[in-house]
Amino acid sequence: MRVTIKLFATFRDGRFKVEERDLPEGSCVFNVLQPLSIKPEEIAICFINGKDANENSALKDGDTLALFPPVGGG
Repeated sequence: MRVTIKLFATFRDGRFKVEERDLPEGSCVFNVLQPLSIKPEEIAICFINGKDANENSALKDGDTLALFPPVGGG
C-alpha cells in the first residue's frame, strides 16, 4: 500500500517535507516512525487524513499521515 507522509517543523531536519512510501498491508503509524528515528513520545500531533491518530493507528492505502513535533514560541 502507498501512504503519503508529511513532516512538519523540526521533524523535517535531515529528513523530508513530503514523501510517498510503500508499506506492507497492516502497517500502523509506529511502522513509519521507526525508520525515521522518531519516537512516539516526540509527536505532539498525529493526523491520518486530517483526523486525530496515534502511533497504534492503522494505515490504509492512499492515506496521508501528518506528524508534528511540539512547537514552542511566543
